[in-house]
Amino acid sequence: MSSEENSLAKTVHSLRIRINSLTDRGESIGEQDTKAVLIDPLLLALGWELRDLDEVRREYRHKAQDNPVDYALLMLGQPRLFVEAKGLGSDLSEHRWISQILSYATVAGVEWCVLTDGDEYRLYNALAPVDVDGKLFRRVRISEDAHEDFKLATLRLLSKKEMEDKLIDVLWKAHFVDRHVKGAIEELFGGDDERLVRLLRRATKLPPSSIRESLKRADVRVEFPLVGATTVRARRRRKRAPRQPGTLSVQVSDLIRAGLINPPLELEKLYKGVRLTATVQPDGKIVFEGRPYDSLSTAAGMARKSLIGAPPGRRYPQTNGWTFWKVRDSKTSKLVEIDILRQEYRRLSALGE
Repeated sequence: MSSEENSLAKTVHSLRIRINSLTDRGESIGEQDTKAVLIDPLLLALGWELRDLDEVRREYRHKAQDNPVDYALLMLGQPRLFVEAKGLGSDLSEHRWISQILSYATVAGVEWCVLTDGDEYRLYNALAPVDVDGKLFRRVRISEDAHEDFKLATLRLLSKKEMEDKLIDVLWKAHFVDRHVKGAIEELFGGDDERLVRLLRRATKLPPSSIRESLKRADVRVEFPLVGATTVRARRRRKRAPRQPGTLSVQVSDLIRAGLINPPLELEKLYKGVRLTATVQPDGKIVFEGRPYDSLSTAAGMARKSLIGAPPGRRYPQTNGWTFWKVRDSKTSKLVEIDILRQEYRRLSALGE
């Protein structure tokens, strides 16, 4: 856990104790106290400098005549996230509160907004082309002990760093698409959709009436694993990382097309004192003892089997054919592993030649 993550976890734990203490005492606090003792500490833990007007504006108005929003969190001078606060214990499901923050954000062209009472946090995508209920992305409650990892991950999406990285945008896209796909699949299986009936009839050869009755009995659930920030970061690293020569999958046919192998090519191996040979054919097959194999490794395994047999439960010994088989270097006449040709292919591919 990084220092930022550790700081957030400690802050959330402290806030949970504070909220539960206020609740147990039946103490009611207004909006201003809620911001001071519950929301400000969380924003600080999320990396926002509350005293820097270039980062945080309170009672922000997009235009002079607009209603103010409690917090506008800015990047490069532009609001990136709105936070609207209510007093602890307020019912955030009230339509007026939701409409208020969504209206603020829509007028200002700000995509992300949060409605909170210092305990519950509701994250909305104000600009999503769906109804109000569909704009809700996630909701978490600090005072609850359950689902701590999900809670911290959700709150962390509001941090200055992750808002800069736009991780919330990527996660929303996955959430939005998955939700629509799920609805379409459930509707497809839950109704009398003739397209599905025809598809199942072709696959099963059963009469349509039997398929319809079966679909009525089916209990189909569609669930998508939650895409997390860690997954997004890993994908981004893979996308940004330059392709390494050693990572490209190579087949014998690739070497033939590149002119690095001119079939028929004889392969050799001195194994257990016995000289084994195989031949690379023009179609990329490897022929050993008169039988063609699809890969160097299979042919190498069969060659070893001819001398030492196969291990229990396997057809032949597992073998890396690229390092097992050798070819004669045309310049030095020395035997070298055929893997040298594979590495040369990868090098040329990395250079785009």
